[in-house]
Amino acid sequence: MPGYYIRETFFRPPEHTREHSTLPAAVYNDLQLLLKRNKSKSLFIPIRSMQFQAVVETGEIVFVDSHGGYAHQDGVGGRLIRVAWRPSPAAQRESLSGPVACEILHYFPDLKETQRRLMSEFPPILRQFLQRQREQNLRSSAPRVIPLRRNT
Repeated sequence: MPGYYIRETFFRPPEHTREHSTLPAAVYNDLQLLLKRNKSKSLFIPIRSMQFQAVVETGEIVFVDSHGGYAHQDGVGGRLIRVAWRPSPAAQRESLSGPVACEILHYFPDLKETQRRLMSEFPPILRQFLQRQREQNLRSSAPRVIPLRRNT
């Protein structure tokens, strides 16, 4: 099946608040694994329960509200980023199982509850994506046994 690409545009509004936090190691590790297995620079992950979309790139994960926050600028339209996570580089980690320092940028007021929901609803979705990737890899690399025919 041939692939197709859709161009998405996201606008970064002025920063409202910034906080220093941590991401659980499992979340960070899952994000890195998904990125390594992905063939493009960006990975789009729907968070259906919140009607949000996560856009995962190497140095940042941005979260966009699928139902609101559309803007136009210079003849281009796109969605507004609500929240962004900027994890510290992996070299700054003390261990693979330890939390990862992260800056959380809020671009609108009153997003504490949204951030709390992202931290609870996003990790299981990451695990589902990884599981689907594993299953697809197993199907595509399943061994085949072909009977050898004898020429008589």
